[in-house]
Parts: sequence; C-alpha cells; structure tokens
Amino acid sequence: MALLKTSKLLLISLLLFSITKVLSQSDFHKGFDDKERPSITNIRVDVSDDYDNEGYLPVSIVKGKKDGPVFTIVAGVHGYEYPPIIATQELMQEIDVDKLVGTLIFIPIANRGSFYTRTPFKNPEDNVNLNGTFPGDASGSITQKIAHNITERIIPVSDVFLDIHGGDACEDLVPFVCYYDNEKKAEQTKKAKELSETSGFGYVVSYPYTLKGSEPAKYAFKQAVQDGKTALSIECGKLGNVQKESVSLIKTGVYNMLAQMKMYKEQEPTTGANFVELNHQTYIRSTEKGIYYSSFKAGDSVKIGDVVGYTTDEFGRTIKEYKANSTGIILYKLATPPINVGDTVMCIGESL
Repeated sequence: MALLKTSKLLLISLLLFSITKVLSQSDFHKGFDDKERPSITNIRVDVSDDYDNEGYLPVSIVKGKKDGPVFTIVAGVHGYEYPPIIATQELMQEIDVDKLVGTLIFIPIANRGSFYTRTPFKNPEDNVNLNGTFPGDASGSITQKIAHNITERIIPVSDVFLDIHGGDACEDLVPFVCYYDNEKKAEQTKKAKELSETSGFGYVVSYPYTLKGSEPAKYAFKQAVQDGKTALSIECGKLGNVQKESVSLIKTGVYNMLAQMKMYKEQEPTTGANFVELNHQTYIRSTEKGIYYSSFKAGDSVKIGDVVGYTTDEFGRTIKEYKANSTGIILYKLATPPINVGDTVMCIGESL
C-alpha cells in the first residue's frame, strides 16, 4: 500500500513537471499568450533600480484544460503578513489543472525585500510601502517598479484581482473580506460583492470609492478597481505569525470564489452563509509617541465613547487616552506596546 501511494505521488509530480515551464523575465506575455493547455508557467520578472537594488517579481501562470476567466491572486504585498503567503503557496500546489477552467495568475510574494528581511509594512531596500505606491513608476525605486509591473502587466489581463492581506507584525485583526463600492462600475462592483458574500468569511466590508481618474490608487486592489476590473481583498491572519486556521480560511475563501465563478469545483460555494455586512469605517489615530495599552481585541464590539486604550511615557505616566469614535466591531487594532504619532490605533466597522 505504501509503495502504491509513493508511486502515485511520483506520477503526479512527473505530470506536473511535464506541464511546468520556466521563462525569463521578459516573457510574461509570451507565457500568458501561449495557447497550450493545461500548463504551468513560472516567471521571474526582474526588477532593479538606480540605487543598486536588484530582485524579481515571482509570477506563476496556471492554465486549465479549458479556456475561461483570468483570476489573479496576489499575496505578500506586505512581506510580514505570513498566512496569505503560506495559503497561496498551498493553493499553487493543490490546484489540479485538469479541473481548472480558465487561468490563475499567482504572485506568491509581491514584496520579497520585506519578506526575506522580516520587515513589516515597508521594503527596506528603498523604505517604501508597496501597498501605497500604485500605480508605481517605471523609472522609480525598486518598490515603485514592482507596483508598475503589476499595474501594467498583471492587472490588464485579469478579470478578477484578489489581493490577500492580514494583520502585520503589530496588528490584531478579525478575518474579513472587502471590496470597493464603485457606483461608476456597477457590474464589477456587483461581482465583487457576490464573490465577497460567497467567500465564507463572517464579515463582509465595503469601502466607499471616491477616487477621481487622475488620483493615484495607492493600494493594489484599488488600482484594479480604478482600471475597471472586478477586485477585492481578503484580510486574514495577525501579529506576524502563521495561524493554521487563518491559512485554511483563506484557502476556503479562494475555493469558494472559484466555485462561484465556475472555474474550479473543489467545493460548492457557501451561498447564503451567515455574514455581517459592514459598510462604514472609522479610524482612531495616535497623536502621541510612547507605550500603548489596551484590553480590547479584534472582533470585540465597542460603543462610541468607550475608552479603548491609552498611552504612557517611558516613566509610566498616562499621556493620552483613546475613545471609540463610533459604535461597531473592531476590525483591526494596534496590539503591541510601541506607538508612534500617526499610527492606526484601531479601525471600527459598522453598518449604516
């Protein structure tokens, strides 16, 4: 029995190897336009800048037996958000191309500079936050060029663009899925809402979309919305750790979305599942530098006026008290003691 199982695994590995190609950085469109199906094409899109920073954007193009929609999955825009990265790694290994309709594009770690140096939020190579840089700059620093490559190469060929995040090193976060309520793109917004509601997440968050055409999107999936794509984001995981339940929830969400789009039938989508819709957010920002304390956690309910935390100086003297500025659910919050001026103390979601 053990020999039979080993032989079966070896056969699967050989089959995957036989349909997997590795192309150079200039061949993204060659790989994407290739008509061969099924196929898996792995590409390293080289990125360098004038400051001697060198790296690449890893991209995997997975084509099913039949043609269909293009669904892009991006993880690691923040390299310290580990559950999205690990979930994407597992998805790339699990997807059976013979069952897949259409094409999946994976960017498994968008911000490699942040990931390999264990640096939250920013890429230490140029001290730039990738998730605030879109649409990027073809002649800018390495992070700006990564954003430019995603904007110019990946987003245009995508029908659906899913940007997966989690709580960074210092953030406690309750899992949720979110989309922008873009009234000017009603069809795309409707599709993003449907995918969010069938994802299986307990909280569905919608953000107002007020960008003008000339304004930079800053965020990856907001750039996709601005470019007229169906785009949404998963937020799952927290505090710079890999929680197995978060990895599993992300994968379930992706499988549900693919099933909803009739691209992959690993499971039936959880249409009609219970979820709480939150369509308004308020933020509490820090005005003092010091040591932060709070007994609240992500997912807790708060009422307007509740004291949700306070900051002391290095001698223990309270210098600032923070109160909830709305009534709702804590989506994410600062969960480690260091606090600086301008830090997000808390995001509260509510239904209006």
